[in-house]
Amino acid sequence: QVQLVESGGGWVQAGGSLRLSCAASGRIISFYTITWSRQAPGKEREFVGRTSWNGDSTAYADSAKGRFTISRDNAKTTVYLQMNNLKPEDTAVYYCGAALAGTGKYNSWGQGTQVTVSS
Repeated sequence: QVQLVESGGGWVQAGGSLRLSCAASGRIISFYTITWSRQAPGKEREFVGRTSWNGDSTAYADSAKGRFTISRDNAKTTVYLQMNNLKPEDTAVYYCGAALAGTGKYNSWGQGTQVTVSS
């Protein structure tokens, strides 16, 4: 099972940018689809985006389209979530998850990193 650690969260003013990192260990990350999700206080966890095992295919939630970009560096075993034009409603704990390519089962998750966007 792959182990994941998120980093890069913090506080930013609306309109600012942050880049989150998801560092993987324990398995060859290039075998895995990586997803980003988030959970705001009092709300359910929601999908943000995902990248295929080789980075050729990405998908985003409507709330993230045009502002967020997922990229991966399999050599560095790291997946990134670049977030631009952040809004207060983006405030949440962000998690990355891994699913062995083709399975759709995200059974590895990181501990999360807090993102706070002030207006």
